[in-house]
Amino acid sequence: MISIKEVTTKKDLKTFVKFPFKLYKGSEYWTPPIISQELKTFDKNENPVFKDADARLFLAYNNNEVVGRVAAIINWLEVKSQNQKKMRFGWFDFKDDFEVSKALLNTVEAIGKENNLAFAEGPVGFSNLDKVGVIDEGFEAIAPMVTWYNHPYYVKHYEAAGYVIEKAYSESRFPFKNVKPEFFLKAQELIKRRYQLKALKFTKTEEVMPYVDRMFDLFNASYASLASFVAITDIQKEYFKKKFISFINPEYIKFVVDKEDTLVGFAIVMPAYAKALQKINGKLFPFGFIHVLKAKKHSKDVIFYLIGIHPNYQNKGVHAVIFNEYYNTFSEKGIQTCYRTPELEDNYAIHQIWKHFDPEVYRRRKTYRKVL
Repeated sequence: MISIKEVTTKKDLKTFVKFPFKLYKGSEYWTPPIISQELKTFDKNENPVFKDADARLFLAYNNNEVVGRVAAIINWLEVKSQNQKKMRFGWFDFKDDFEVSKALLNTVEAIGKENNLAFAEGPVGFSNLDKVGVIDEGFEAIAPMVTWYNHPYYVKHYEAAGYVIEKAYSESRFPFKNVKPEFFLKAQELIKRRYQLKALKFTKTEEVMPYVDRMFDLFNASYASLASFVAITDIQKEYFKKKFISFINPEYIKFVVDKEDTLVGFAIVMPAYAKALQKINGKLFPFGFIHVLKAKKHSKDVIFYLIGIHPNYQNKGVHAVIFNEYYNTFSEKGIQTCYRTPELEDNYAIHQIWKHFDPEVYRRRKTYRKVL
C-alpha cells in the first residue's frame, strides 16, 4: 500500500534530498547533487524564490520504505504576471512502480486544482535557471552538474499517467578540435570595429561581480521571447551570485560591452564537475571540496551554461567575439570537449550559433504536460 507524506521537518527534508542516492546507487551516469546545496534550495530563509513561489515536497512510502519523491511548485510570477496557470513539479524520482508515480502525480494535480491552475508540467524547477526535463534518449552519458538524470523507465510512467510531451530539449557536445578559428577570427574584428565593441577578460572573481547584475538583466532581455520564460528578480540575482559564481573560473566568463560600457553579450562556461561530484557523493566536507577545486582548475571538459545577446545586437555576429575569446582561453587550458546544457529544440537561433562546430546531439529530454 503506497502512502504519501508531506515533508514538514528537517529530517524529512534530508530524506527527500537523499532518496536519489539510494535510487541511483552504483550508476556510472548519475551525478549526485551537493547535499548542503540541495537543502538550501528548499530553505525559505535561504532561497529568495520563495518570495514569489510556493513549494510543497512529498515522499512516497511503501510500508516504511521511501519509494519516491516530488516537489509541487507554483511560481506566482508566472501565474499572475504571465497568466500561465501552470502547476510545476520537479525533483520527481520513483521506483519502477506505477502505483508510486501515480500517487505522487495525483498529489501534484490535486494542489493544482485547489489553486485553479489549468495544467501541470514537469519535470521543471522554480525558474529557467533550474534543471529541466526527463531524459528519453541518451542514457549512457554522464549527467552534467546542472541537469537531472533518470532511469529509462521514467517516460513510461508519464505516459501511463496521461501526460503528453510539452517541450523538447537536446544536449550536444563537440571536441574542441572541431573549432576552426577562421569562422570567427576576421568576423569578430570587423564586428568590434563596426559596433565599437570590446571584450572584457577576467582573472579574479571580484572583477566579475560589478557586472553580474547587468548580466542577469541581459539574460532576462535576451531570453524573454522563449516559451514560459520567467524573469530573474533582483533578490534572486543575489542568491544566484552566491550559488553559482564561486563554481566558475573567472577566465570562463566572457562579457562584451559597447563604447558606453553597456553589456551587449555574455557567456558563462563551467568546468565539468560531474566526475568530481561522483567521487564526493554529495559531501563537500571534510575532503570533498578538494576534488571540486581540482576539477575547477584542471578539468579538460567544459559546459556552456549560458549565452545571451542583447535583442538589439542579435544576428549581428556578437557571438563571434565571444567565441574568439573562448578559443584563446581554451587553447591555453588544453580543453578537449565542449558540452552544451539542454536547449529547446525549437530555439533555432541558438542552434545556428553552433553549427560551424559540427556538434553531436548525444541526449534528448522532454517536459510533460497534463490538463487539470
